Amino acid sequence: MSGGVDSSVAALLLKRQGHDVSGAYMKNWINEDPAVGRCPWMEDIEDARRVAGQIAIPFEVVNLMRDYRERVVQYMLDGYERGLTPNPDIMCNREIKFGVFRAWAHAHGYTAVATGHYARSRGAGPVELLEGRDRNKDQSYFLCLLAQDQLRDARFPVGDLEKPELRQIARSAGLATADKKDSQGICFIGEVRMGDFLRAHVPDRPGPIVRASDGRELGRHRGLHYYTLGQRRGIGVPSNADRERYVVVGKRAADNALLVGFDHPDAPGLYQSEVRVHSLSWTGAPVAEARALEGRVRYRDPRVPLHFLPEGGATALVRFERPQRALAAGQVLALYEGDRVLGGGVYA
Repeated sequence: MSGGVDSSVAALLLKRQGHDVSGAYMKNWINEDPAVGRCPWMEDIEDARRVAGQIAIPFEVVNLMRDYRERVVQYMLDGYERGLTPNPDIMCNREIKFGVFRAWAHAHGYTAVATGHYARSRGAGPVELLEGRDRNKDQSYFLCLLAQDQLRDARFPVGDLEKPELRQIARSAGLATADKKDSQGICFIGEVRMGDFLRAHVPDRPGPIVRASDGRELGRHRGLHYYTLGQRRGIGVPSNADRERYVVVGKRAADNALLVGFDHPDAPGLYQSEVRVHSLSWTGAPVAEARALEGRVRYRDPRVPLHFLPEGGATALVRFERPQRALAAGQVLALYEGDRVLGGGVYA
């Protein structure tokens, strides 16, 4: 229970279904520096505790701060320092919620871990992971790296609900979180701007901002870790005479250069018809032969058709029917067959 309305309703529905339910808050991070951002962990714990009391279930706080620092925060910081764009929310689900926390649950006699994710599961052997019924809130993308043993122990009670319906259930039950605003921050860190977080944990390494088309230096950047492929705002160089904005089209490690261009289909490095993915993970049986699939290139993007070409091991070549914009190295491609999540891989 995160202290939000989604996990509150998830616990309520399980209790109404007759399950023996306990609530737990994962205490993953404490931020005491207001310059970095607001980390409302004490408020979230109290909200979760109040809801647990309202639906009459036990509640406790589970301290996973060391594991979260090692498995999620360090992964994120290492990635940014290497010029990548990591995805801490996907890693939090795999390594913490359905990793360390799931192990804690088993050790304390629990048989499953339920969350407030907008996703669905089906079957028992194997378990299939499906998109949530509410397409505007679907979070199956963030679960695409879960393995079959993790899915067998996962429950998604709100996956068949639309968000307005879920809010109404919470209001009807008088839950303390019924009208609480959804969190927009980093997974279990809070409403922290990524730039502020990186500034506090990764040293600046300035370098040139270079126009990719002709190599002209346009300015200086504070560090490549502050930027990601396709970024439009906060680059620090003015528009051209036609008032076209520059966007990030690449990073060049050799001279620590940030490469920029204009947001055109022919901008070098910005659009890709083909990409290689590594660290492939499957929710069920691996896709071992070339086949047509769909992919979600990032959260909130619609599924797009692609051709999947496995290369052996945990790598594959992916060819899109239409060029895709800003596939940043380190981000995750989720693979689908219809509304079923097959797995995912990391852009090289």
